[in-house]
Amino acid sequence: MATRTRQSPRRRQALTLEQIVRTSVELLDAAGAGALTVRALTERLATGPGAIYWHIGTMDDLLDAATGTVVAAALAARPDEADTGGTGGPAGSPQDEIRGIALGLFDSVTEHPWLAGQLATQLTRKARGPVTLRIFESIGRQVRALGVPRGDWFATTSTLAHYILGATTQSRLDTGDDDAPGSETDRAEFLDTTSRAWLDLDPEDYPFVRAIADQMRQHDDREQFLTGINLVLTGITTLHPPTT
Repeated sequence: MATRTRQSPRRRQALTLEQIVRTSVELLDAAGAGALTVRALTERLATGPGAIYWHIGTMDDLLDAATGTVVAAALAARPDEADTGGTGGPAGSPQDEIRGIALGLFDSVTEHPWLAGQLATQLTRKARGPVTLRIFESIGRQVRALGVPRGDWFATTSTLAHYILGATTQSRLDTGDDDAPGSETDRAEFLDTTSRAWLDLDPEDYPFVRAIADQMRQHDDREQFLTGINLVLTGITTLHPPTT
């Protein structure tokens, strides 16, 4: 009489790519890119490495998939109307949509610190990849809706994309510098120390830097980021005023 091999309930459940990607994001959030290994995944998912590789191909492919999943959620998110704090353009306008895209990516990098390095990689090395394409498409549609002439679509969209991704990632990119601020406490201490150093500068050589030392210490990264978005949007609408 034939016998049937018993399997655990977990083993009987079909492993999906979505499960692998979701678990990968959890590992990345917990300990960064170095934590994403096949061994860690097999332990979390109670499966073998063959099942993992059958779905993902390579670990680079999996990292791209995790990045794409987080970016897609960030682009779909929309901050509260008052949260965008924008000037110019009513709620739901192209300007407001661009602010929403920008803040969605900014907040996502804050929530997922490992995403900063991945966005930098996607923009500089994987311009044909789905992450870069999705970001450019989301921003570009709003640039077109602003009434920017077709001949300026690429330059305008690139300017916005490079500012959004550059400003979003630079303060959170892991450079390996032990002196760079990490936690909020580290950041406050870093800003306070830097502000004091600026105030001690020679007033004849650095009058402006000394004048903004207190502003630098007290600034909010998110508000400063949004100020930059508004400056770029003001420039776009000044160069290409909407027609009635």
